[in-house]
Amino acid sequence: MASTLTSILVHATFSTKNREPLIPVDLLPQLFAYAGGVCRDMQSPLMHAGGVGDHVHLLISLGKTMSIADVMMHTKRATSMWIKNQRPGLHGFGWQDGYFAFSVGHDDVDAVRAYFDRQAEHHASRDFQGEVLAMLVKYGVSFDPRYIWT
Repeated sequence: MASTLTSILVHATFSTKNREPLIPVDLLPQLFAYAGGVCRDMQSPLMHAGGVGDHVHLLISLGKTMSIADVMMHTKRATSMWIKNQRPGLHGFGWQDGYFAFSVGHDDVDAVRAYFDRQAEHHASRDFQGEVLAMLVKYGVSFDPRYIWT
């Protein structure tokens, strides 16, 4: 075969440092646009995004030569710097050290997009930690609760 063709969709989510609600809601659309540019530069287009003041969700089409670790490192670094420069009081902004990432089937893309779009409604009754724990169980990810939030 002369070409390498891939289609790997990833749902990535990560929170602010200590899960503090530091992201101004009115900045979310611009933040997602900026994150989309970073992902595009890494040949991993951002297909959709959502979030609230303490975390974001990204649906990424992972590029054929990219690792999710590299995409997350660059995206988190760039968006952190971007947020710090948006307005006074955000100069101390930071993301949590890690991230959570799950593969997404093509048949599930519409449901994932809808889930991202309903984040504010969803988090009226469940916090980020509860959301992540439910995803870890759903996707069968092994974890040690002593270390998951450090």
